[in-house]
Amino acid sequence: MANEEKLVEYLKWTTAELHQAQQQLRELKAAQHEPIAVVSMACRLPGKTRTPDDLWDLVSEGRDAVTGFPDDRAWELPEERPYAELGGFLDDAAGFDAGFFDISDTEAVATEPLQRLMLHLAWETVERGHIAPHTLRSTLTGVYVGATGHDYATRLETAPDELLPYLGGGTSGSLVSGRIAYALGLEGPAISVDTACSSSLVALHLACQALRRGECRLALAGGGTVMSTPHTFHAFAHQKSLAQDGRCKPFAAAADGMGLGEGVGLVLLERLGDARKNGHPVLAVIRGSAVNQDGAGYGLAAPNGPSQQHVIRAALADAGLTPDQIDAVEAHGTGTPIGDAIEVQALLATYGADRSPDRPLWLGSVKSNTGHTQGAAGAAALIKMVQAFRHGTLPPTLHVDRPTPLAAWKKGAVRLLTEAVDWPRREEPRRVGISAFATSGTNAHLILEEPPVEEAPVPDAARDQTSTVAPELPVAWSLSARTPEALRAQAKALVTHLAATDPAPSPAEVAYSLAATRSPLEHRAVLTGTEHAELLAVARALAAGEDHPDLVRSTPGAGPKKIAWHFDGRPADGVTTETAPGAEPGAAFGAAFGGAEFHSAFPLFASTFDEARALLDTHLPTPLPTPHSELARFAVHTALARLLLETGVRPHTLTGDGVGHIAAAYAAGILTLDDACRLAAAHAAAAQATEAGQPAPPDAYEPVLKQLTFQRATLTLTSTAPADTPIASADYWHHHLTSPAPTTPPTPETHTLLHLGALSPEGTQTSAVRALLTALARLHTTGGTVDWTPLVQRTPHPRTIDLPTYSFQATRYWLHDHTAHAAV
Repeated sequence: MANEEKLVEYLKWTTAELHQAQQQLRELKAAQHEPIAVVSMACRLPGKTRTPDDLWDLVSEGRDAVTGFPDDRAWELPEERPYAELGGFLDDAAGFDAGFFDISDTEAVATEPLQRLMLHLAWETVERGHIAPHTLRSTLTGVYVGATGHDYATRLETAPDELLPYLGGGTSGSLVSGRIAYALGLEGPAISVDTACSSSLVALHLACQALRRGECRLALAGGGTVMSTPHTFHAFAHQKSLAQDGRCKPFAAAADGMGLGEGVGLVLLERLGDARKNGHPVLAVIRGSAVNQDGAGYGLAAPNGPSQQHVIRAALADAGLTPDQIDAVEAHGTGTPIGDAIEVQALLATYGADRSPDRPLWLGSVKSNTGHTQGAAGAAALIKMVQAFRHGTLPPTLHVDRPTPLAAWKKGAVRLLTEAVDWPRREEPRRVGISAFATSGTNAHLILEEPPVEEAPVPDAARDQTSTVAPELPVAWSLSARTPEALRAQAKALVTHLAATDPAPSPAEVAYSLAATRSPLEHRAVLTGTEHAELLAVARALAAGEDHPDLVRSTPGAGPKKIAWHFDGRPADGVTTETAPGAEPGAAFGAAFGGAEFHSAFPLFASTFDEARALLDTHLPTPLPTPHSELARFAVHTALARLLLETGVRPHTLTGDGVGHIAAAYAAGILTLDDACRLAAAHAAAAQATEAGQPAPPDAYEPVLKQLTFQRATLTLTSTAPADTPIASADYWHHHLTSPAPTTPPTPETHTLLHLGALSPEGTQTSAVRALLTALARLHTTGGTVDWTPLVQRTPHPRTIDLPTYSFQATRYWLHDHTAHAAV
């Protein structure tokens, strides 16, 4: 090759490499700024605020959650107190469901309320994200929690010996995140953050960075503070930072200090592309965030205006946005006169300058409702603004007589939200900045954007043709809990939720959401029915602890039983419901004449059945009369086996006769579906010849048997040949197909038998689908675990919907109670 040709080839190679490098750089840059979806939220805040909806009610109604000091924490107060006995408090800071997390009563007492509440919130947040918590075990899910105010054990002079092994970890900030990761089995980063008042917003910033870098695929992020003692009031009172009436008056002329509060808030985050791909809710989008430090200023706890401006500009740059693209700011706004004035000046300089007075930056703070919730402040602000997107309103900020005269409001278009302002969708997405500044000097700012408008699904003509059939078929609602009491509470919560939901979701949507987004726990109940009202009646019976014909629930002391499947290949007369001696009553169900109903109810059954029918047609040597009951039964058996295996039901033994034995071999993994159909077609042809008075020749099966490829069995198939004949061999199948079928299935008495025989719905006045669901419900509630997802899918595919989260059964655990009792 000439030098010129070599040079041209080299230049081509270099150009290709350069293009590839540029593409990788573009992808890397895009990943560094990829929007982060807020998938779900949970909180506990003052004013008996236990959900994000409760928080919206609080702020939209303009309610004040400040109350007197709690009377259930044994607070010892000095005679002279330089502060008002007022603040924002949780109504049940001591409540905890220790048994749910397998924590002993002793360890629960020694564990601070913040850790305990965060465990509740973590489980709840995952469920709110339409994710079954057990599916996150061993995944790269991160935990980033702002944790402040660890004063739970500060009053102890001595501790009872039984508490000593637990107090260290129970009052450690590091375990706030670590305990969540342990309880859920998460293997992503678990990081606790304490930057004082900015802790939860800093935790959110770190979680977003970790998601963009691929350190985790999901992240729980937020923070909280629970005041176990009045020490925080003492400390801030001596700094002269507390309001006389215990209330934050953000940016008001009447501001005279902050009002203290407490709370916890947690959100589930995921890269926007992943959230869409995984079908998770997208409540809002974090476009960018930034964190910085005040540095050396007028004092350690004094706010620094230039630093606040820098962090705001950095967050805007991270989001790729300009100040005029932000509609509002949910401010730090604690109500300290100088601090508020400095914050307003920073907002005027960044967002307010060169802004049209017709489109001002709206300014508010949730602290006017709840008090300064410290480690939860940033999370509470984010949850409030996500709800504001949803409701199209910017709620009012309370306790503002007039804007503070210490700020130069006229230097920019920034207006205080003294009353609610409509905030409808428009052509450009709505966005809000969220600020958190701290006595530590660590500042954080985050840019939150409304969720993208989802495109309407394109109608599917094929799905529409069958959509009228599926809703008329029975479904199963599967509920579970750690205790019988919690199971009843779960049923009650479901009834209350569905009764209040308008329009009501379809029974299939409820069934699918329960199956796909909730973890199967020890105490279980399965409700079967067709109509919404019918299923609600069953749920009410469960909530009341009553029996119902369509309710199957766990039996105390019932242990798991081995399962056997029998594939009946013989022609059936009427209904067959044989079970092995000692089997569960009603555990048998038929299949052959329920095939059409199964086909309508279960997409997986339908696809396998159709595939089997097509393969049978290709392997039949001559056309057979239709309908041919033996091959119809075989197709139903193979489709039903595939469906049941997809539910996770694993039989310990498989038996069968005739073509039923061939279907059992397919279920056991010995034969592929193609080979099973090939063999079943040959057997049916031979049977047809016999029925016509033409005896099948001895070598009738040899051509077919030579074409089979035997696989290694994944399940146990009971042999019908001499013990020395391996099942995965042509000799075995020749013996089976040419020998008389046994009259009864050889099933051990200790097994529960699922008899895949024949059920005539007309003869029993029930549906085959309901019989199948009831049989599996008995397995699910007696030690086995059924994955209901493939059984509750319909055409069109049901969507996941919001459902009540777990009904924790809280018991009071408070260290002072325990030590006082020990002292007595």
